[in-house]
Parts: sequence; structure tokens; C-alpha cells
Amino acid sequence: MSDSVRDEGRHVSGFVSIVGLPNAGKSTLLNTLIGGKVAIVTDKPQTTRTLIQGIYTTENAQVIFIDTPGIHRSDTLFNRRLMSDVRAALEARDLLLYVADATRRLATEDAHALDMIRRSGTPAFLVLNKIDRIREKQRLLPLIEQYKALMEFHEYFPVSALTGDGVHDLRAAVLARMPLGPAYFPADEMTDQPERFIAAELVREKVLQETRQEVPHSVAVVVDQWQEEPPGLTRIAMTIFVEREGQKGILIGSRGAMLKKIGTLARVEIEQVLGRKVFLELFVKVRANWRENPEFLNQLSWRTTTGRDEV
Repeated sequence: MSDSVRDEGRHVSGFVSIVGLPNAGKSTLLNTLIGGKVAIVTDKPQTTRTLIQGIYTTENAQVIFIDTPGIHRSDTLFNRRLMSDVRAALEARDLLLYVADATRRLATEDAHALDMIRRSGTPAFLVLNKIDRIREKQRLLPLIEQYKALMEFHEYFPVSALTGDGVHDLRAAVLARMPLGPAYFPADEMTDQPERFIAAELVREKVLQETRQEVPHSVAVVVDQWQEEPPGLTRIAMTIFVEREGQKGILIGSRGAMLKKIGTLARVEIEQVLGRKVFLELFVKVRANWRENPEFLNQLSWRTTTGRDEV
């Protein structure tokens, strides 16, 4: 079956949430499903902090995929807000894709997550990801049976979001389940995320990729200034917030080398997204326990990521 809907006289559309435990490969799957990068990707759990929409459009179909934070224990105010987003993503959807790491055994966390899926009442597919890391593919069959014992899914798909193996069949099955409906977005749009949000996320992605394990979950990125200048130049200033002085030192690095590297890597990708030259300034500030500070969390908008002094 092709990725397009067979009956040319009908148009289908729908909303599909991608859910699962942290580090299962949800964001990589989103990017592969829509054929472009709209969600940052690292090997760190809880990289995704908000609901990210990726739009897949064909001539007679449109699917809005929603990437979600990993299902986890809410031990801080910040994490409770993330889980609130996850719960919202389970409701009023046409389909759920539960993404599981096929290289790991089921754990208590899986049972808790699947209970959330089951209680939502939304149809769900099981997507066993990272099969590129499994040499003996017959090992997947007993794993599928273990998941079946916890919850009956509508369909089961072994895939590699990294290589794309199995994703074509998954996408076709998703399209086949979409109801009749209009296109909600123009055909050339791949996400509803503002440019500022994407730019800030790309900076955070480079922080996660380039720094040690102790930094990632303590990082927030805010756009302080965004100024368009002719001819075709965008000046951007961002602040990277951490919780401790030691983390600030790690991010800045010896003579500013780490911060310069993060800025250079992020600027290259931001320029690709914007299609124009970018002058990027990065600053690092300490905001102790910001993940437990309601005032600071309210100040941070993960949708627009604008700072306090917008140009």
C-alpha cells in the first residue's frame, strides 16, 4: 500500500500522538515520518519538553503527528507540567503510537505507561523501535507477546526510526486509519512551531549533545532578542539558564571554547531553518532551582520561547 490514500475522491486527515518512555526514539520517529527535522534529537532522556507538531501532507491526506515528552515520574514541578502535556496528548486524538525501545526488557515503567494509554480509550499501535540494533530479529516475536499480555494494540510495527526500516508500512497504516477531513495546514508547512522556538531548541540540542550528563536537565534556553536586518541577516541573542555555578563553568568551557562551539553548531542549523544569515550571541546565567520556580516556569513559554526584552 502506498503512503497516499487510494481513493482520489476523498481527503483524510487526523491527529496522531507519539508517546512512550524517555529515550525510546519518539522525536527521531517524528522526523522520519514527516521527512524533515522539526524535533531536536539527542541520546538523553527527556530531551522533548513540550508537544511538537510535525505535519505530513500528500495530495489527499494530512496527518498531524504530535511528539510528546517521555512518560516519567513527576518528581518536580517542571516534570509535572511535562506529564500534564502528555496526558493532554492522549485525549481527542485519532490514533496513538506507543514507541518502545526494542533493545530493552519490559519494566514497571512500561506497565504504568500502558495503563495510561489503555485508560485514554484512544486506538493505539505498538511501535518497536531501534530494530537496527537487533541482529536476531526473531527476538522481536516474544517481545511483542509480552506487550500483548499487558495491552492489546490495534497493530504492531517493528521499525528503525534511525534508518527508516519499517516506517513506510507504519505511515501507510496510520493513513489508512485517518477519518475523512480537511487539510488543517498549507501543504508546504512541516510544523506549527515558531522560528524562535525552533532556534532555541537547536541551541538546547547542541548543549545536550556537547556537555556532560550533569548539565542537560538543568538547561533552559530563552530568546532575549530577535532582530531582522537587511540584507537577509537575523540577529539573535539567547540566554542559557542553568541551576548551578559548576554547570555554568562547563557550558562556557576554557576561555569560552565550549560556548563558542555550541553557538557555531547551532548557528549553522538555524541558518538552514531560516534560509538566511544569522548572528548568534549566547549568554549563560545561573537560576537556582528554576525547575521548582512557578514564576520562572510561567515566564518560559516552550511554544514561543521569547524572552523578556523582545526587539
